[in-house]
Amino acid sequence: MKVYFVIILQFIIWSGYTFIAWLSMHDQLLFKVIMFFVFFYLAFLIGNHVTKSVQKTLFITIFSLVVYTSMHYTMALYFH
Repeated sequence: MKVYFVIILQFIIWSGYTFIAWLSMHDQLLFKVIMFFVFFYLAFLIGNHVTKSVQKTLFITIFSLVVYTSMHYTMALYFH
C-alpha cells in the first residue's frame, strides 16, 4: 500500500512541476533543468520517507516519472 501512496504523491509532484514549467515558459533551459532536479529530489525524499528503502524509492520515482511523462505527451498528442 505504501508504493501506491508514493506513486500518487509523486504524480502530484510531477503535476506541480508541469504547472511551474508552464508558468516559466520563457525561462532559459538551464533553469528548467535545475528546477527538474529540484522536483526529482523532492519526489525522491518524500518517497524515501514513506518507503524507507533507497532502491525501492529510486525505482518508484523513475517509474512514476516515465508513466507521468508518457501520459502527459500522449494527452498532448491527442488534444492538440
